[in-house]
Amino acid sequence: MNDNKLFVASSPHVHSPFTTRRIMAYVIAALAPAGLAGIYFFGFRSLIVIIACIAACVLSEYLWQKLMHQASSIKDLSAVVTGLLLAYNLPPTIPLWMAICGSVFAIIIVKQFYGGIGCNIVNPALAARAMMLISWPIAMTTWTLNGVSGATELAMMKLGTAAVSQATAEPSAAAAAPDLFNMFIGNMPGCIGETSSLLLILGGVFLIYKGIISWRIPVIYILTASILAPLFGHGSGSLITVLYEIVTGGLLLGAFFMATDYTTSPMYAQGQIIFAFGCGLLTALIRTWGGYPEGVSFSILIMNITVPLIDQYTKRRILGEPKSKSKLKKLLKFKFKKEFKSELNTEKGAAK
Repeated sequence: MNDNKLFVASSPHVHSPFTTRRIMAYVIAALAPAGLAGIYFFGFRSLIVIIACIAACVLSEYLWQKLMHQASSIKDLSAVVTGLLLAYNLPPTIPLWMAICGSVFAIIIVKQFYGGIGCNIVNPALAARAMMLISWPIAMTTWTLNGVSGATELAMMKLGTAAVSQATAEPSAAAAAPDLFNMFIGNMPGCIGETSSLLLILGGVFLIYKGIISWRIPVIYILTASILAPLFGHGSGSLITVLYEIVTGGLLLGAFFMATDYTTSPMYAQGQIIFAFGCGLLTALIRTWGGYPEGVSFSILIMNITVPLIDQYTKRRILGEPKSKSKLKKLLKFKFKKEFKSELNTEKGAAK
């Protein structure tokens, strides 16, 4: 019997116990409680929007890969996660045809046009949300709770209750002081999956505990945005505003579930810190001075584009590699020039 356990194989030599399917299953499990809260607070139509987005994403990926004669990858559940995240970023009153158009855009344009999973340069769900916000701004910013239309807390913080009352013609609803407890559990106007801060935090902590995501991006992102926005003058500027910044809008959903996307976030710890701070800074700037009350989607998309540059300047030094590549390059360049001049002088002497 041969007891030789030395195997020769190509890289990678270190394997992770997590497969793509398993990672996506964990993400779906972490997102599920927030979705159930959205269905509870906003009604059964929220479930219809979620199902429509997931079905459109999965079907779009299957048909595209069939058309391109590629192996189907719908079993890895990545299309399900994209559909779920997009649905969580939509109001429950969104027309279903718009939700389906956004889902097709996310899968075909943002994901498959760039080569499929692992090749997209920005988060597909956020890119689709941005497209929908630009294309159908009224439908994407119409908020209801218990059948009553109203402004989000972020709109009140940005414009003031008087301006919101005048714009919505609902002074009683707009002038009401935000209830921090209801905001924390999710009983307020907003997108389907972004309102329940409690369940989003629990889902994010679950992913960190399982080792699916690192704590750096969500923690630094949340702290940066929630501290800088009041300093810039967003809301009342008081200490309680910091809590409002955290529990309103899509900050927690974006920080835990979209900014941490493997493909569109930095690989190394130092890069993740820079990326998270950039997301927080841009979110605070947009919330304070931007044209939209919310800034999470656009801030993450902008920072997604900078990821290759961040990775380039924060990548780890390979073991045995010189500490400064620039010095090595200068040395080789100088040596090359010296040898070239020497050969050139030799040829000139021979010609004479």
